[in-house]
Amino acid sequence: MTMERNKMGMLLFVASESVFFALLIANYIFYNHPADRAVSGAQLLHPLKSGVFSVALLSSSLTMHFAGLNAQRRRLWRVGWWLAATLALGAVFLVGQGAEYLQLLRERVTISRNMFGTTFFTLTGFHGLHVFLGLALLAVLLGLALCGREREPSAAAVDAVSIYWHFVDAVWLVIFSVIYLWAFL
Repeated sequence: MTMERNKMGMLLFVASESVFFALLIANYIFYNHPADRAVSGAQLLHPLKSGVFSVALLSSSLTMHFAGLNAQRRRLWRVGWWLAATLALGAVFLVGQGAEYLQLLRERVTISRNMFGTTFFTLTGFHGLHVFLGLALLAVLLGLALCGREREPSAAAVDAVSIYWHFVDAVWLVIFSVIYLWAFL
């Protein structure tokens, strides 16, 4: 039994992206010790507020799962509904991240201020870019579902995007733990 090509391609892509994220996370950890929070700008972060936006992103994995189940059963109108819900939850996360960026910028925490700013904005920005790209993929699938064509989006396409989306969510769990929770351990 061979693996479907779209699935294999996405798994290989996710594996390569895992290396980038592992390096960015290691870099953040290396340059940001919890004891340095008071002088770095990290004390301006709001773990509870970011936690709410994180719940939205993590909930989107569940809605994506339901989209995949319905795609396998060829219930395309339900696929569209679950994809729309996933899109909405991902957008809530991005808006929350943008609001956090604006708050930090108002407090003069920038990418060039210090190592916290550099590593925080690089790591979360790289993740935000991945969320945005995932939203674009979801929008394409939703567009196909709304067109009402009999075989689109295919279960294979939904499965491939689902792998990517779950990866983006899993990476955020690690990032959130390192940036927002590590200092409290």
